[in-house]
Amino acid sequence: MGLKEIWKRLAGVQAARDDGERKTTATPLGMNSIFAPFRTSGVQNALPKPTAANLRRFAETPAARRAINFIKDRIACMEWRIEARPGTAASNPNDASKRSESLRRAFEAPNETDSFRTFIEQVIEDVLVGGFGAAEIEAGDAEAPVRMYPVDGASIQVNADWNGDASSPRYAQVTGKLGKDALTPLLDAELMYVRLNPRTHTVFGLGKVEVAFEAISSFLQAHRYAGRLASNSVVQYALWLNERTPEQHERLIRWWQDEVEGTGRVPILSSESKPEVLRFAGGTDADLHLEWQQFLLTMIANAFDLPVMVLGISQDVNRATAAEFAEEAFQTAIAPLAKLIAEHLTRDVIAKKLGWNDLRFVWNELENRDEQVELNMQLQMLAAGVLSVAEVRAMRGLSVESGQVSDSAS
Repeated sequence: MGLKEIWKRLAGVQAARDDGERKTTATPLGMNSIFAPFRTSGVQNALPKPTAANLRRFAETPAARRAINFIKDRIACMEWRIEARPGTAASNPNDASKRSESLRRAFEAPNETDSFRTFIEQVIEDVLVGGFGAAEIEAGDAEAPVRMYPVDGASIQVNADWNGDASSPRYAQVTGKLGKDALTPLLDAELMYVRLNPRTHTVFGLGKVEVAFEAISSFLQAHRYAGRLASNSVVQYALWLNERTPEQHERLIRWWQDEVEGTGRVPILSSESKPEVLRFAGGTDADLHLEWQQFLLTMIANAFDLPVMVLGISQDVNRATAAEFAEEAFQTAIAPLAKLIAEHLTRDVIAKKLGWNDLRFVWNELENRDEQVELNMQLQMLAAGVLSVAEVRAMRGLSVESGQVSDSAS
């Protein structure tokens, strides 16, 4: 049965009832998952295909992991807040404040096992690896109005023929089962699907590891060759003896292996002609192709929109340029992805699932990274009467009640 036939069947079937219970599974295929560890069998120099399994495996290599963690950890450690969306006026400010507090509690503990950081780290990981960060969204209770569960984005199929009908499934998760349970249909309001680098010719995104796939593969091969060469597992020279019989060659080989090799003794040779050593390489660091490996690291950094300094290359980096490179990394790699995550949390979780169009999710550190500059700006706006004490306290992540008391006292 083809994908179109399966989606036609799902189109006529309502998604699971919206009773707040989770529908997807974290690891739907279990031990039979296509994300099994990558085994380097067969031809070592053959370029592997950019399948989901290889993307996951390549994401575990040191260079790629350093780039992923640099972006993921920086975003996951940011402070955030729930605030009123600009251009919207709440009819009941007290109700908006209560909904904002309940939503913050829901985000701080999105499900039974995750905190906000562990939850968002899993989503960002899938976004960077394959461009398919996903999370299931389910209704909660009065204390926590929504629950969110991270989902393996590679197991999600997207209905390209979805016409915007909120009651028809837009997504489906591959469960690894047979028959009618092969796919779990999901409505548009039941799944947050984050696409990185969206394009018109496909419904799927493009992850940064996908962009760096060929460079990572070449780097692993070069690194593996250099490791074998440096550990002397690759023969770099040969001993040439002129005008010797096969019996003499065999006797010399046995003597070398039995008496000299691995003992540290000084070999003493006596012959009419001096043996000649033939080297297969120059015997220098150029044999390790270090410049080629450095170039590949540069290409990997470019794929992640990061300066090469992040991957450990300190050439042409000094105290004057380090700050500029750090700012470039924040503006080109961290800020765009953080804003994309915030937009999806606002639109998919707050607006679509809860119907609260007057609230939004905001990262505090995206507005101004310099803490002193931000503090001075807030003090100036407070002195000019543009902001109240309560508003400044909310921007600083402090309780608003104390600020309201200060306002009334003043």
